[in-house]
Amino acid sequence: MVNPEPATVSATNFIRDIISEDLRNGKYQHVQTRFPPEPNGYLHIGHAKAICLDFGLAREFGGRTNLRFDDTNPEKEETEYVDSIQEDVRWLGFEWDGLYYASDYFDQLYEWAVQLIRAGKAYVDDLTADEVRQRRGTLTEPGQESPYRNRGLEENVDLFERMKQGEFPNGARSLRAKIDMASPNMNMRDPVMYRIVHASHHRTGNRWCIYPTYDWAHGQSDSLERVTHSMCTLEFADHQPLYKWFIEQLRIFPSQQIEFDRLNLTYTLLSKRKLLQLVREGHVSGWDDPRMPTISGIRRRGYPPQAIRAFCAAIGAGRTNGTTDFAMLEHFVREDLNRRASRVMAVLRPLKLVIDNYPEGQVEEMDAINNPEDAAAGSRRVPFSRVLYIENDDFREAPPKGYYRLSPGREVRLRYGYFVTCTSVVKDASGSVVEVHCTYDPATRGGNAPDGRKVKATIHWVSAAHAIAGEVRLYDKLFTKPDPSEVEEGREFTANLNPESLAVLDGCRLEPSLAGAQPGARYQFERLGYFCVDLDSTPGALVFNRTVALKDTWAKVEKKSH
Repeated sequence: MVNPEPATVSATNFIRDIISEDLRNGKYQHVQTRFPPEPNGYLHIGHAKAICLDFGLAREFGGRTNLRFDDTNPEKEETEYVDSIQEDVRWLGFEWDGLYYASDYFDQLYEWAVQLIRAGKAYVDDLTADEVRQRRGTLTEPGQESPYRNRGLEENVDLFERMKQGEFPNGARSLRAKIDMASPNMNMRDPVMYRIVHASHHRTGNRWCIYPTYDWAHGQSDSLERVTHSMCTLEFADHQPLYKWFIEQLRIFPSQQIEFDRLNLTYTLLSKRKLLQLVREGHVSGWDDPRMPTISGIRRRGYPPQAIRAFCAAIGAGRTNGTTDFAMLEHFVREDLNRRASRVMAVLRPLKLVIDNYPEGQVEEMDAINNPEDAAAGSRRVPFSRVLYIENDDFREAPPKGYYRLSPGREVRLRYGYFVTCTSVVKDASGSVVEVHCTYDPATRGGNAPDGRKVKATIHWVSAAHAIAGEVRLYDKLFTKPDPSEVEEGREFTANLNPESLAVLDGCRLEPSLAGAQPGARYQFERLGYFCVDLDSTPGALVFNRTVALKDTWAKVEKKSH
């Protein structure tokens, strides 16, 4: 696992304590973890937390991590998802030591299933899936045994082989473990190990028509890979006794399962099913839409992988589920970009500004700092001329109280440039201001007045003659409610979609240094926020996504709490 900038794991992490104790008392001699996604969709930021734990903790203890695809549901899995998952893991900064698939173990899992049948620990059941559910019982009532539970060993072996050979249709039979239909743990009530699915698998084709369930495949795959610490989210806690039971019956390597809290974010859904619905119904442009919580989506939006790792380290791993404020994630993104992103000037809603006393045809090169947080980033030269563009919001003909930017008779500072004073305006037929006229003070070049006078506002600009055009996409939260799944009876979660989650601005004006900006490059547009060059960009037609605004509400909340 090679990574030039290792991820950190929360200092208060109970899993670290378990690993330390296991190594200290000799339970395990090394650390082996795995990240086991099912390739039935794109990874989201909840998976990023699991990835950081699986890879980060193994790295911390000098261990190894496998990437293993839990590909046991052929009807839902695709090679497209396999490829995207590998890309996402690498983008986050991790490299696996071994690449495996649950399908690598189909032969061994089948042999072990026969072993359990011959040991009287598994049987072929003729009940349908609905009949199995009906007989399962409740939390307060035991389940009913299947009438096929006590079949003879040879009959079970024969039927299971015939299931494998494809003699029976989907759902006609299943293989179930024989444990305890009265167990207080519902997962121990003769769980299904194999079901019949006549479907082509993305790796094994049509070789198999029986497929192992998650509970049967997962623990045994862990054991085959000699995984020492198998981390999963809390909803699998009730599955842990079954995980142990299978391993104990087979007497194989004793992998252990450890459960931690899943990541929940406000204004965010992390259900693969619901994310797929958003894609299929066209509410978003695809899995990598920058509003999506998928790793491909946040990558396209401009979130740095370092920020995601720092965020996951900060929230740590706990034993109870909670919800994290989305603003906390944005805080870590903003903190990282503040250190790394080059500053540039861009005008999103242009208003023409003419400096009447500036010499016609003159162009000056103003020194502009690339990143005040990084002295090594240096500076650049920005052209300045008589006609500029400023933000429409930076001028008010009739300024409200507390408005200190440009207005008739008021003087402001142009960033890296001069002091200018508004003298007049030009309006269109509707009465809207389309052009602002100013005068400048040549003695204030660089933004300071020799006589010491002060101004209350500094605004950014671009030279009209040198500016390049671009499209800017302003993204906001995809949902209007902190809990998007909270809906009135009879309504879908899509009722909570934010109709203003995307605003597209054409005709933006950008400083010329951005002409060669490449997709994925991140910048701070001064005074506006952090932006990333989108994949839709082409030479001469740049598209920028707003990653995050400059305002950091979470940092203010955190400061008050301390």
